[in-house]
Amino acid sequence: MKKVLLSAVAAFTLTAGSAWAADLPVKARLVAAPPPPAWDVAFGAGIASDYIFRGITQSNHKPSASAYFEPRYNFNPDLQVYAGIAGASISFPNQAAAEIDFYAGIRPTFGKLALDFGALYYYYPGGICKNAFYVGASLDCIVNASPITLGQPGNFNVIKKDLSFLEGYARGVFSVTDAFQLGFNSYFTDSFLNSGASGVYASGTIKYTFPAFTNGVAVYVSGEGGYQWLGTSEDFYGLTGAIGGPGLNFADYATWNVGFGLTYKVLALDFRYIDTNLSRADCNAFTGDHTAGFDSSFSANNPSGFGSGWCGARFVVKATADITLNANIK
Repeated sequence: MKKVLLSAVAAFTLTAGSAWAADLPVKARLVAAPPPPAWDVAFGAGIASDYIFRGITQSNHKPSASAYFEPRYNFNPDLQVYAGIAGASISFPNQAAAEIDFYAGIRPTFGKLALDFGALYYYYPGGICKNAFYVGASLDCIVNASPITLGQPGNFNVIKKDLSFLEGYARGVFSVTDAFQLGFNSYFTDSFLNSGASGVYASGTIKYTFPAFTNGVAVYVSGEGGYQWLGTSEDFYGLTGAIGGPGLNFADYATWNVGFGLTYKVLALDFRYIDTNLSRADCNAFTGDHTAGFDSSFSANNPSGFGSGWCGARFVVKATADITLNANIK
């Protein structure tokens, strides 16, 4: 959603695509610079009061720790390729407790414009299949050789054992000045969270960094507005008990965030307000929230009346440390 990225784009973090406007690149190269070393490595870690991914909690509104490791190769000052691995603690309805991301891509720079194209695989190990009274869901669990648990604590949501999926992305930042950047992000998949529903996410970002104080501390303000388009799920998430019943047509939604942060050398502390326009009913239908309770949140996609608070407004604090070998370690 700080780091050297071909002197322009920030290194990928756990919250990739998560709408963290604070993760915008610090700046693009505006003046000639010496050629970077051919090989480089970026790595870092962080902790957040909540792991929010495109406006929706991935950690059941609890703290989440994260880390990443990213080797890079610079063909020249304007072209870099990279691959990496990242991880974060989560709390999913299928009991998966970790997200592990494998990603790779290419980062070309054209003057003030820094671009980033790649692919990302979200892997969620340790899940089990959970279902209520849907025949199709039960058969899906059996076919996938997954343990079957009837029902969820207190509601009737169903969830697959494996929610892992692949996304492609294209993103970039244009540095109007050293201090002022405008950015865009786009992600696309044919099966969001392995639901069978296609997903397209697009957002615009803005960031302004004030001149640093004499002690080296700098302050920035940033924001992002995004939209998630979602298709229709597989029959596993259908509304009928018949085999081959219709899947869910997940609701599209908007998400936004605004905040400010402090940076000092490789350290950053971000304070952010995040929200979506998803109703509690649509949120429950989409997430399968195991903590959802009955509150008369009825909708075409959510006939149970259980509502989820996983998609509502949230204030999040995140602390990170990000190191680029050739830039930060002498």
